[in-house]
This record gives sequence, structure tokens and C-alpha cells, in this order.
Amino acid sequence: MSHWAGLLSTAAKFNLLVLVVSAVFSQSSLSDRVPEFALTKIEESDIKDDSRKEPITEDDADPEDLEVFYPTHQWQTIHPGQAVPAGSHVRLNLQTGDREAKLLGKVDVDSNSFTSQELKKALAKMKESEKAHEEEVRKKFRPIEQLKEEFEKLNVKMETDYEIMVKLISKFNSSASTLDEKVAALYDLEYYVHQVDNAKDFLSMGGLQLVIDGLNSTEAALKEHAAFVLGAALSSNPKVQIEAIEGGALQKLLVILATEQPLSVKKKALFALSSMLRHFPYAQQQFLKLGGLQVLRSLFRQKGMDTLHVRVVTLLYDLIVEKVRSWEGGDWTRPEKIQQYRQVKLVPAVVEQDWCVVVSNLLAMPEHDTREKVLKMVGVLMAFCKERYRGDQALGTTLSLLRSEYEELAAEEQREGDKDGYFKELLGSVNTIIQELR
Repeated sequence: MSHWAGLLSTAAKFNLLVLVVSAVFSQSSLSDRVPEFALTKIEESDIKDDSRKEPITEDDADPEDLEVFYPTHQWQTIHPGQAVPAGSHVRLNLQTGDREAKLLGKVDVDSNSFTSQELKKALAKMKESEKAHEEEVRKKFRPIEQLKEEFEKLNVKMETDYEIMVKLISKFNSSASTLDEKVAALYDLEYYVHQVDNAKDFLSMGGLQLVIDGLNSTEAALKEHAAFVLGAALSSNPKVQIEAIEGGALQKLLVILATEQPLSVKKKALFALSSMLRHFPYAQQQFLKLGGLQVLRSLFRQKGMDTLHVRVVTLLYDLIVEKVRSWEGGDWTRPEKIQQYRQVKLVPAVVEQDWCVVVSNLLAMPEHDTREKVLKMVGVLMAFCKERYRGDQALGTTLSLLRSEYEELAAEEQREGDKDGYFKELLGSVNTIIQELR
């Protein structure tokens, strides 16, 4: 019994020894293996070696080595090294992380129609065509650098309006200048003084007074162009208007209109007078005091001045309406100007000098534009000349003829689809005057 017990004890010890040895070898074997998801340490030498190599991306690849991607109407994965044709719809699949592409629209493209070599040749031809186009553009147009240099040279020679006007005034005032040179200088000055600030500069440099003095010239051409420059400088420029009337321009213009002068000179003088009187009630007062209305009335008795008649009527109409509007909707922040308009007794002077008949006689003129302006003036004068017009049989006959003429023209307009035409408006003006005279 004790013998068997000793054997069992010896066997147990042996088995235990085998088990321990197996466990040791098993642990050693496991320590030599690296699990699939185990953290590993990377040697610095490995990092340095890899950092010397630049990663090659798809964009850096040689186009000749790229494989052509053939898109369809279905999304397809773009594999590395594939060149996607221009015009394809490309997206990033957020679920898979892959780049995908497909055709835009519903264009039917057969992927087998072109080989990769054919596509490469086509792209090469497109590049050649673009280069040829660039060369053609270079031949037609100068480089931007050259243009910049030329513009810089031009800027050096550029002159301001002020500097140009100084030279023109000097040329006009020089005794060494010929008549043609002086006329040319005035012609150019008229262009510049239209601008309000230029006209003020023209005044400050003494040019305005020189032009006013030029109205006394014995040369008709100088007188004409001096009046033209004066009228341009006066237009809607109160400061210049004041200086001009103080410089004696009004008197000189009236002298030109009252004396025998070429028609072209009187046209420009009337233009300058109109520019001075409009929106300047003080000048309108002085105009009446100097007998300006009688001077304009005399133009209707002079031969060859028919073209000035409508201009005179238009001026008077504008001045009368201007005063009425200043009173009805005047600028009450400037009471001195309202007071000046009150002192302008233009309408009484017009009635006294029998302008009622002078104006109405112009209705016999054949031009529709002239009739339109005269009808407006007659309408304004109706409140003051009604009795005079009622006794004028010639005016009644003229109005009846105009009504018949414009009824036909207005009807023709309506047949052509123009319900509110020009002749219908004229017919309305004629009918209004006839109704008021009944």
C-alpha cells in the first residue's frame, strides 16, 4: 500500500513539472507574436527613411500614364491613376470614402466609341488650338506693359480744363492771333464753359469780360461766337449771370438785336439773352427797363427774321410761366427772389405792346411744332387778351381751319392705333381756345 502511494506521488510530481514547462514555452511563443490590433513602436530610422520620399498623388501623375475613366449615367468608383473627362459629375461617397463620377445630363455616350489614345490625341489638338489662339491674340493686341507705358506718357502731357481755357483765352486776346485763330478759340471755349464749374473758372480768369467786350467787335464772326460762348456760360449759372449783367452784357446783346446784323449773329445774341433772363428776375426787370420787349417786337418787322419769331414767343412763354410757378409753388425760403418776381411786370407790358395779335398771327405758319408753341402762348395770354381775340375775325377763321385739319390728322392717328397722339393733343388745344372765345 505504501508502495503504490509512493508511485502516485512520484507521477503527480512529474505531471506538475510537465505542465509548468508547457506553460513557460506557451508564454514565450505568444510573446514572439504581434496581435493584429496591437500598438507597435515605429523606429525613428524608419520614419526618417520614409520622409525622404514624396507621396505620388493622382494629380502629379503624367497625363500620358493616366488610365482614361469612361463615365456612364450611373455612379462609378474612380480608381487611382484614372483620368476623369472634363464635364463629368464627380462626388465623394461619404459612406465608402471613394470618389465617384458619372455623366451630366442625358447625353448618350458610347464608352467604346473612343480609345484612350484617341482621347489623348484630341486633348493634344485642343492644347495646340489654344496656343494658336493665344499667338493670334498677341499679334492683334499690344502687351499690357506697353499700353501702361504709353498711358503714362499720355498722362504727362494731359492738361486740365482750366489750363486749356487759359490757353484759349490767351489766344483769343492776343493781338498776334488771326481772325480764324480767335474764332477757333471761341469755338473751343464754348464747349468747356457749358460745365458749371468751368464757367466759374472762366469768370475768375477774366474770360467772361473779354467775351462781353467781344460783342462790340466789328467782325461778325467774332461777335457771333462771343455771344455763343456767353450764352453757354450763362446757362443755369447764377454767379455768371450776375457778373454778366454787371459787366454790361445785357445792353450789348440788345444793341445787336436792335441793329442791322446777319441772321446768324442775331440767333446767337438771342440765345445769350434767353440764357441771361431765365430764372433771373433781376435781369428780367432790367430787360424791361431797357426796352428789351420793344427790341424783340422790332424783330417781327425786320425782313428775313422769320426763324427768330418762334424763339421769341417761346422765350416770352417761358418767362410768363416761370413767374406764375414761382408764385404758386415758390421757394419761400428765398423771399428776396419772390419779391423780385413780383416786380417783373412782363404780362402788362406784353398786353400794352399788342403782343396778343403778334402771337396769334403766327398760327398761320405751316409747321406743326411752331403752331404747338404758339397755341401754348395764346392759351397763356387768353386771360389778358380774350376781348382782343374775340374781335379778331382772322383768328377765328384760322382756328376753324386748324380744327378741321387736326380732326382729320387725329382720326388718322386713331386708325393707326395711336389713341393719344400728337395731333389729338393739338386738336385739344385748338378746341380749348375756341371754347373760351365763345
